[in-house]
Amino acid sequence: MQPLFIATEPFDPLAGDGWVSFVEWSELSQLTELVSLDSMMCPSVLREIKPDYWPHIVNESYMLHFFTDVPFLLNEISALVVRKNLLCVFRNPSEEPKVPAEIAAVELLGYDILDTEACASALSNCGGFPEVFRNEELTQHGLIASLKRANEIRTNLRNMHPEEHHADCDVWAIFRLPSTG
Repeated sequence: MQPLFIATEPFDPLAGDGWVSFVEWSELSQLTELVSLDSMMCPSVLREIKPDYWPHIVNESYMLHFFTDVPFLLNEISALVVRKNLLCVFRNPSEEPKVPAEIAAVELLGYDILDTEACASALSNCGGFPEVFRNEELTQHGLIASLKRANEIRTNLRNMHPEEHHADCDVWAIFRLPSTG
């Protein structure tokens, strides 16, 4: 499993009315921060793909904001004076992923379940699927705590909602690296 890296904007109470509205709409009152790969809720801090990114990013549809080279990504985001989450992620891990030894002090936050376009989280941005999972199962970051349960949810979403675009999903392990800003 290859680790991928992305820098995203945090979504938490500092977002003001947007945060309050989201928590009310989603009924996810346990959240202290949403940490997700959902590009609508937590967009990449690098908005454009520069020509020199190509050797360092995943050259695949919907994956252009995911980097394979963490030193390159760190260099690109170092000058940004914005709050950001630096995430190490794994798509569809078959077992509990292990981060590379050279990346110290990472924290596994949990597992997100996103449509295959890595755009919308089925957990936090699709209005819920109460017959598949309960809101109370989500952590304070809006994630599922175990890989086993995340895979069960993904399978049940596909089986119970085959017509729903956002039910065709990938499971993502999300680790947060130490704060960079």
